[in-house]
Amino acid sequence: MGKIRACVTALVLALGGVWARADAALLMEEPYGEFGAFNPTGHAAIYLNHICAESPTLLRPCRAGEPGAVISRYHKIDGYDWLAIPLVPYLYAVERVEDVPKTADAALEASLRDQYRRDHLLALVPDVEKGKKVGEAPGGEWTQLVGASYDRRIYGFQIQTTAEEDEQFMNQFNDNRNVGHFNLLFHNCADFSRTLLDVYYPHSVHRNFFSDLGITTPKQVARSLTKYADQHPDLKFSTFMIPQVPGNIKRSHPIDGVLEAVVKSKKYVVPLAILNPEVAAGFVVAYLTDGRFKTPKDAAVEVIPGEPTTLTGAPSSAGAEEMRRPLPAPAITPAPLAPQK
Repeated sequence: MGKIRACVTALVLALGGVWARADAALLMEEPYGEFGAFNPTGHAAIYLNHICAESPTLLRPCRAGEPGAVISRYHKIDGYDWLAIPLVPYLYAVERVEDVPKTADAALEASLRDQYRRDHLLALVPDVEKGKKVGEAPGGEWTQLVGASYDRRIYGFQIQTTAEEDEQFMNQFNDNRNVGHFNLLFHNCADFSRTLLDVYYPHSVHRNFFSDLGITTPKQVARSLTKYADQHPDLKFSTFMIPQVPGNIKRSHPIDGVLEAVVKSKKYVVPLAILNPEVAAGFVVAYLTDGRFKTPKDAAVEVIPGEPTTLTGAPSSAGAEEMRRPLPAPAITPAPLAPQK
């Protein structure tokens, strides 16, 4: 068994014990691909280790041994606003830990995604019905639902929840209308994560009108949650990192905020400085004053947030961080890949 598979197995086996608490974790996911280079704000999702997905649109309490689900807002997937996917498929597009590949290329990634789609998501993402590709997997953003760890590195920011709060969360999202209204500026995936976290910790996450121009970004959600935890030392808070699966798939890009992306990119800041140096200087000041937030360098590598688990493993082919110290842990026809955040 490959090292990464062994790590995943160890983490999920750690879930077999009785957990002392429930947890929710913000997943701050790095951008990738051409769109990710153009818009490096990344993706945000919420992982819940005591709430599982009866279906992508119906939440229920987890049964013994189930590691929970990841829920996020998506764009143009059968008209829904949010969808929930079990954790292991969300990360690796397989149902069993022992089926996680040691390495992956684009063909394997697409094949695993399409097989999971055929087994579980046909109601949401049916086969192509017309044209030369009848019976094949469609294009579109459904590929974001499964196999996230093949494309990008993911940082987690974990907070404690209670059974009562989890029940309130499930009732709220099961009862409300689930109708898509994605908007990149005001109703994006980070806005949705902010709303979810507000169920557990009201007013813990805020927009940044100064350095993000009022647009909610994954990095700002992580920054707000970290600041909230610093201000509430009684809150059990921890961080973790899920590495990108080794292989020849291009490595994901560092995640940025709005003004941070402008300030750090010569293709944006240099023309802006020439055309309007005052505005450029204002952007730099705004970023330096209220926009800096570094990813947690000491975040332990894991797959699922919950009980401490010792991890060993190897860095990715692109030099990703090695597996580190223990962390609180929980654990075909290629489809065209849609542009990602």
